[in-house]
Amino acid sequence: MASAQVRSIFLNRALQACYSCLIAVLNLNSTQQNTPYQVSTMPQQLRYAYISFKEILISFGPFILLGLLLLCAAYWALDPNPPKVVTLATGPAQSAYDAFGQRYAKELEGKGITVKLLQTEGSLANLELLRTGKIDIGFVQGGSKLPDNADDPLVTLGSMFLEPVWLFYTDAAANKYLSGKPLSALAQLTGMRVNIGTQGSGVPALMGQLFQSNRLEPTAMKLSYLDQVPATQALLEGQMDAIVFASAPESLLVQTLLKSPGIKLMNVAQNEAYSRRFAFLSPVTLPRGVVDIASDNPSADVRLVAPTSSLIARVDTHPALLQLFAQASQHIHGDAGWFNKSREFPNAKRDELPLSKEAERVMKNGAPLLERYLPFWMANVVERMWVALGIIVAILLPLSRILPLLYAFRIRSRIFRWYAQLRDVEHRAVLAAQSGEASKPLLAELDKLEHVVEKIAVPLSYADELYALRNNIHLVRKKLLRA
Repeated sequence: MASAQVRSIFLNRALQACYSCLIAVLNLNSTQQNTPYQVSTMPQQLRYAYISFKEILISFGPFILLGLLLLCAAYWALDPNPPKVVTLATGPAQSAYDAFGQRYAKELEGKGITVKLLQTEGSLANLELLRTGKIDIGFVQGGSKLPDNADDPLVTLGSMFLEPVWLFYTDAAANKYLSGKPLSALAQLTGMRVNIGTQGSGVPALMGQLFQSNRLEPTAMKLSYLDQVPATQALLEGQMDAIVFASAPESLLVQTLLKSPGIKLMNVAQNEAYSRRFAFLSPVTLPRGVVDIASDNPSADVRLVAPTSSLIARVDTHPALLQLFAQASQHIHGDAGWFNKSREFPNAKRDELPLSKEAERVMKNGAPLLERYLPFWMANVVERMWVALGIIVAILLPLSRILPLLYAFRIRSRIFRWYAQLRDVEHRAVLAAQSGEASKPLLAELDKLEHVVEKIAVPLSYADELYALRNNIHLVRKKLLRA
């Protein structure tokens, strides 16, 4: 109860001080003719307002300083703002990974983040770069050889898109090896010149598992490991019989081969069986006419198998960056495509690594509420520091109760410190009256004390106590004079 009364008194007097300051400003800005009273009191009112403000600032100073120190400590510990540059490993030039990487770079540029794109051979190269900490985030194909060490610091942002296995072959190869029949089984590749991608990509490892399931030895074919672009040129020039891609249909090379005359796409008749044998594969169908409806390309549904591609990141990547990439993936991979419905991706259905908390939150709730109304950096700081801010408030709130007492003590101590001297003078005056000694020295001391008290400056809200001191000095003087 006493503390509440003190706070109420402090608030009233603070409002009085603000009112005095407002009156002074209004007097200074008044266009009416100033009276002598106004001219003489305007500087005094400003002085009293300045005294009130200074005392409040000094009283609140340690409290504000403590709050700032706690805030800086929380900011340093939480590190809410992400780095301005992040490295994303994509894949070969003109691949789907490369195309998607450019879209991520453009998306995050609007948030003030620069995405450095690193072209690599593919999934296996990206995994190795992630393990060694040379990149922050990279595209990785499902079924790629994941790290053997369970403690490797990798998390996934979810499956982003389907990456069908495209096996293109030439009409000449079909006529030579298959008597003009279409290619429908991997075992029919015996004797052909087949390119299965670079060693750094995930395709050779994937095809190795598929060849093994068909009891097809690699030595039964003439395998090569060229990059996608030279392999495509070799196929078009007749120097290669078949090539294998694992890429999204957005890939420029895939689009080119689907429309090239004399090039056919293998129909994987056993795609359901492959998906049951290999958990990372999904059976998909390329609908009839989806490439070009006018020319009915393809002329029939084509069955394929497709691993999913994921965004993999290191666990020590800044959480805000993971959140930004997860949000960008909603825009980049959320539309309907040849093999998926709208908003089917990104998802966490076939993830082979733990899903990061930031990606899981974005999949469930979308973008944070604050980012819809505030700039990214501001919303990110508030979102990541609100718990720390709550703790700081919980610490400072009990301390704030002493501020009115501290303010009142500072002001009143200027006045009450002179009561000890006044009481001493009064006590000696009584002794002097009893002994018949002269009171002139005591009167001189009172005059000196009164001269000092007249120079004391306090806010107007405490002027009553100052005048009470001066009145008590006058009472002691009267007592001396009577003696």
